[in-house]
Amino acid sequence: MSWLGVEGHDAVAEQFARAMARGRLANSFVFCGEAGIGKRLFAERLAQSLLCLEPPDGFTACGACASCRQARSLTHPDLHVVTRPEGRANIPVDLLIGDSDHRMRTGFCYEIAMKPFLSRRKVGIIDDADWLGVEGANSLLKTLEEPPLDSVLILIATSVDKQLPTIRSRCQTIRFAPLDDAAVARILRENELVSETAEAEHLAAMGGGSVARAVAAGDEQLRTFRAQLFDRLGSGEWDTLALAADIGEFVGKAGREAAVRRERLGQIIDMVIDFYRGALRDGVGAERDGGERVGADTIGGDVEALERCLHRSFEAAAQLQRNVHLTTLVDAWIDDLGRIVRHDAAAPR
Repeated sequence: MSWLGVEGHDAVAEQFARAMARGRLANSFVFCGEAGIGKRLFAERLAQSLLCLEPPDGFTACGACASCRQARSLTHPDLHVVTRPEGRANIPVDLLIGDSDHRMRTGFCYEIAMKPFLSRRKVGIIDDADWLGVEGANSLLKTLEEPPLDSVLILIATSVDKQLPTIRSRCQTIRFAPLDDAAVARILRENELVSETAEAEHLAAMGGGSVARAVAAGDEQLRTFRAQLFDRLGSGEWDTLALAADIGEFVGKAGREAAVRRERLGQIIDMVIDFYRGALRDGVGAERDGGERVGADTIGGDVEALERCLHRSFEAAAQLQRNVHLTTLVDAWIDDLGRIVRHDAAAPR
């Protein structure tokens, strides 16, 4: 049984239940883990439980009271949610502390400091916390340093390392593991994201524990690009300039908006990470769409090179989050991968 309909994170729910039972619930948390594994949904269900007027076991939401119904629909007066607006590179500071004419008189920090209206506490959720930016993160510091006693703040991130040290030091980190393939397949079917069970299972196997990545794997253009990319990486003999140019062209086809292009490049970086993870896991190369192994003879024998390629791709993902120029990022990343594969002495370490 999943906790309040959240797949795969019962252990985290038990952790919160124990903290509540001991009266030792922290005020501030960072939920970290890969995108598309249910962190946001868990945060929303946790908020519902914390705001419930009559929790049957002292923690889990009853689901029937007025507070539960409002929290479930995200209309509760004591629940405040901030997310990055579509098309914006960062979460605007105005959403956190109000615009320049109303500093600390509106916004997330102002609302969370007010006394609860309906429930016993206030709950604040900041989604896309990777996109806070330095100014946004700094605007939260006073709230995190002196959180209201009757408040719980939740920041949702893909990695705790992407948060400023000042944020990390003031929050308890809760790590969320990727979902298993069966859970991803169930979510795909139950949410009618795919129509056939076999297709759901196939996409789940390609999703690496993430529903978002499984859905992306169903995109025919992405699937074709992924297969071609795996073939090139598996061959061990590819032209870095040509590959970087092809990646740039495919990113450009995603759309004219910068945010859309960054999302597409993030998907490609995830593909490369999947490739090298699979190569390291299996020792004989990564698995392409359809189950075929690629590059077994070329990449299977040098574990150190595979690890360095994987590490460099993680660096590329982090650079993407820091809004590095896309063309520069791709050129440097692919050139470094090529150097590593060729065992070039100048390759990054």
